[in-house]
Amino acid sequence: MVGVLGDIHTEDNLLKVALEFLKSLKPDKILAVGDIADGSGNLNRCCKLLQNAGVDCVRGNHDNWLLAGQMRDLRNATPIEIVEPNCRVYLEGLPLVRKYQTIAGGLLLCHGLGKNDMAKVAPDDFGYAIENNADLQQLIQDDNYKFVINGHSHRRMVRSFGYLTIINAGTLRRDHDPCFLIADFQHMRVQYFDLLPDGQIQDSQTFGLSN
Repeated sequence: MVGVLGDIHTEDNLLKVALEFLKSLKPDKILAVGDIADGSGNLNRCCKLLQNAGVDCVRGNHDNWLLAGQMRDLRNATPIEIVEPNCRVYLEGLPLVRKYQTIAGGLLLCHGLGKNDMAKVAPDDFGYAIENNADLQQLIQDDNYKFVINGHSHRRMVRSFGYLTIINAGTLRRDHDPCFLIADFQHMRVQYFDLLPDGQIQDSQTFGLSN
């Protein structure tokens, strides 16, 4: 069983609540799909919380933009000058992908699709949008993974494409239906939890995973 955090976007208070809840369940690992930077909260505190909790995180496009000094005119972009040295070192050390072996098959943790942090597949993508999604098609054809856990779109989703199942962790952004999830590969299910405005956690949706 793993806990998974969606795009964080400096939501330090909601991150703390989600981490405390997940740690109480004693999962094998806690994973995060990146985009720690760019939001209205505290990036430095987010990095410390993730480090202290031993979270396995990957780098998202907003983290890469921050490190490169790009896209700083975005709304709620994290100013480069407020990033503490330890936080910068942490972000620079995050990989683009992480690979795992679960009881049910291989798992890839990424932000977008594979190493492309800008790629995505949405719940309402069908037909041409799926057939011409080169990054998705590559993951399907490679046949290396049973599961991909990602973020980027901020849209929670569990969707299968033949052997491959994409699990989108959503986001912690308080204006984008904030949530996190538990993925249980022994019992083959994914359970989402809503983060409510008052800091409470509410059991939301449960999805079965295909064998």
